[in-house]
Amino acid sequence: MSIIAIVGPTASGKTALSIKIAKRFNGEIVSADSRQIYRGMDIGTAKPSAEELRAIPHHLINIKNPDEEYTVAEYKKDAIAAIEEILKKGKLPVLAGGTGLYVRAVLENLDIPSVKANPALRKKLETEIEKEGLDAVFKKLVALDPEAAYVVDPKNPRRVVRALEVAIITGKPFTAQRKKNEPLFDALTIGIDVPSETIRERIDRRVDRMMKDGLLREVRGLVQTYGQDCQAFDAIGYRELINHLKGALSLDEAVALMKTNTWQYARRQMTWFRKDKNINWIKSEEEAMKLSEKYLGE
Repeated sequence: MSIIAIVGPTASGKTALSIKIAKRFNGEIVSADSRQIYRGMDIGTAKPSAEELRAIPHHLINIKNPDEEYTVAEYKKDAIAAIEEILKKGKLPVLAGGTGLYVRAVLENLDIPSVKANPALRKKLETEIEKEGLDAVFKKLVALDPEAAYVVDPKNPRRVVRALEVAIITGKPFTAQRKKNEPLFDALTIGIDVPSETIRERIDRRVDRMMKDGLLREVRGLVQTYGQDCQAFDAIGYRELINHLKGALSLDEAVALMKTNTWQYARRQMTWFRKDKNINWIKSEEEAMKLSEKYLGE
């Protein structure tokens, strides 16, 4: 029951490496990206190209519409089912993505508690954001739950409200709600180690390429179909361009903010992954291939 997981910050090269490993070792890829699950959100989530999707079977990409909710618990169930299906074929599952909680949910077999929404508390927290600002309310969350600084997007009001809601209702930190169990799979986890300045340069180039490829047109079409308020559209790249379409930002301001917010997200990812002592950090594709060969006994 062996699997390989590829992790790292955004723009580190996870897609390319996972495809090469899957090709080399007769594998299929299970996405661990919380935005690539959504249909139509293609350019802004840096989904694999149509050619890449044809070359290697991918699972858990394009499985939901942007107006449908999808929880970590659902992801864990679906990812485990996909991994077991791949293993039954005698192939290698390659879990790849930058959503750290998705990866941990699968590799550590986390129990994900179900905490129902409390509309009155949620409304109170949303009012606090309106009065005090999102930064102030995020600081309240971090005071209750310091680990949340690495896993909750401070610019995403829905995520901040939900994390606070869970912490207040349960009396426990949001990030401490998940209990590890006996692992279901034996996993080699490979982390892509790229210098910070390189990541930042790649992010800037990637955002420019997304804009050239038609991200604004993609966002406009999604808003026309689903409206502006889908939870999925809180993703970086979508929220900034939606604010541009609403007239709150110029296009240049929106693009600059996308670059800044993506870089801040990458830094949080790096901090999150660095805490995991099970990750084998590599600086080159050759290192990754050697590690994989040794792990798989080839």
